[in-house]
Amino acid sequence: MLQRPGESNPWEPNRRGPNPQQHDAPNAEPREAPNYFRAGRFYCVETICTPCGVVIAWTKFDKSESPTNILNFLGKVYPTEESRPDYICIDKGCQVFATAVANGSWDIWKKTTRFIVDAYHYINHRVLDFLCRKYCNPSPGDGSAPNLVVMAYDKNGRAYLKRAFNTQVCEQLNAWLCGYQSILKRMTPGNFNWFLHTMLFYHTKYVLHKQEMKKSDEDEEENLGLDEEAQDDEDN
Repeated sequence: MLQRPGESNPWEPNRRGPNPQQHDAPNAEPREAPNYFRAGRFYCVETICTPCGVVIAWTKFDKSESPTNILNFLGKVYPTEESRPDYICIDKGCQVFATAVANGSWDIWKKTTRFIVDAYHYINHRVLDFLCRKYCNPSPGDGSAPNLVVMAYDKNGRAYLKRAFNTQVCEQLNAWLCGYQSILKRMTPGNFNWFLHTMLFYHTKYVLHKQEMKKSDEDEEENLGLDEEAQDDEDN
């Protein structure tokens, strides 16, 4: 049986795929399927990345991207205090923070880590959400998080403050993965896991190569500057 893109059969729902859950929406239990004429699907893929784009870990959430699922995933990836980062940036970071406080897991995380939201989501709801503004600001201007805000200079030499890290890196990775969505959603679980893991592996190798090239260029520019200074000293 042939099926065109976007076309559905009478027993299938009118929409394609799960209804995306808004990052600020309350977490409701998914409705029970009215029939089992088609195979069940996982809700989403969750990734953990460094600010430079290196993928640390990934997993699949079967029913929802709930704060509890996110906390459980983080607990598996960072099981010890020594392994936990200083900051974890999540699009629904304020919900994860509130859930951690409510279920008591914040007593573990607060020793090492602070949950923040990415810049895009912070701008969208910072006015009304006091908890987000106070505890999850990705770039506080009061000096409370000096590792998140750094001093930079424009082309005229004037100083200004900017974010130290790219908080959108996971969203950018998701946008790249969406290019393979039509392939991935038709795979068996085993093929899906292998294909996605391989793609993320090669993506990480590419990011590391770019970082090495960038560092090499910076070292070359620095050495060139030192050579020019030495030449000026000889001329004088």
